[in-house]
Amino acid sequence: MSQNNISLSKMRRLLWLMGVIKIPLIAYVRPKLMHLDEKSCKVRVKLRRRTKNHLKSMYFGSLAVGADVAAGLHAYYFAENSGVKVSFAFKAVKAEFLMRAMTHVTFESKDGAIVEKAFQEAMRTKERVNQWVKVEAKNTKNEIVAIFDMEISVKVK
Repeated sequence: MSQNNISLSKMRRLLWLMGVIKIPLIAYVRPKLMHLDEKSCKVRVKLRRRTKNHLKSMYFGSLAVGADVAAGLHAYYFAENSGVKVSFAFKAVKAEFLMRAMTHVTFESKDGAIVEKAFQEAMRTKERVNQWVKVEAKNTKNEIVAIFDMEISVKVK
């Protein structure tokens, strides 16, 4: 696959547009794309009024949005680099919450190679391809607060 290496600022704009136009909950939570390349993706969600629960920790829904974006942006990244349209969604999620997230949370997926392989297979077969990816959520002390296993489903249009 030819890599155009889409800039981080362009991917940030595309994430913002996706939230404003297609998925308003992403816009509401305001995840910030910190890093994105072929191998890994890092997204930060700030702990603030709109992302907190009644215990003053990060709300489950906010954690889910962060994991969704960190895992899903790779499919979008590879589609943008290839110039093809892709349809992707999450088919299943397994989450393990290890401690309350009392600070901003950084979500990291290091499974870009897995998503790229699924994307290439979807391009080759024109069928929907499912693959599991892992996302770790860490607080500002670099402690893991949650681990998400997410089954991404990719189809090239």
